[in-house]
Amino acid sequence: MSRIGRKPISIPTGVKVELDGHSMTVKGPKGTLSRELHQDMNINIEGDVILVERPSEDKPHKALHGLTRTLIDNMIVGVTKGYQTDLDIIGTGYKAAVQGKKLVLSVGHSHPVEIDPPEGITFETPSPVKISVKGSNKEIVGQVAADIRAKRPPEVYHGKGIRYAGEVVHLKAGKTGKVGK
Repeated sequence: MSRIGRKPISIPTGVKVELDGHSMTVKGPKGTLSRELHQDMNINIEGDVILVERPSEDKPHKALHGLTRTLIDNMIVGVTKGYQTDLDIIGTGYKAAVQGKKLVLSVGHSHPVEIDPPEGITFETPSPVKISVKGSNKEIVGQVAADIRAKRPPEVYHGKGIRYAGEVVHLKAGKTGKVGK
C-alpha cells in the first residue's frame, strides 16, 4: 500500500471542498482551485477528512494513488497558505523591479525584459537582486519561476544570471593561459 496515498487529508476550517464526479473544487481564503482527477481513483469525503483509495494493486493504480492524494493536498495547502518561490540575481548591473503588476528585469540584454504574471500570481522584489513569485497553485508558481530563470540562466564560468534561492552553481575552470617556452 502506498504510504503517501493512504494518509488521510484533513480539511482545515474555512476551506470548502466540492467533488462533482472526478472534478474537485477547493475554495479557501487565498482563492479557488479546480482540477480534474483520474477516473480510476476513488475519492471519499467523510466529514472534514478526504480519503483516496485505489481499485486494484495494478502498477498504474499504485502510481496514481500517491499522485492523486498529493494533488489534492497541494490544492488545500495552496488555498490556505499559498506557495512561494524565491530567485536570486547575480551579476554586476543585473536587477529586477515590479512596475504595476509586471516584473521588469535588467539582465544584460539590450532592452529590459518585461514579464506579465498569469492570473493568481504576484511578484515581489524585496531588494533589486531578489524576486519572490507567490500564488496558490503550486504548478503555476514553479513554472513562472522557471520561465523567469530561463531569461538569463546561471553562466558556468562566472556564475552570473538568475538562479533559485539556495541553488548551487558549479563553476568551470577557465583557460589557464599559454604554457611553455
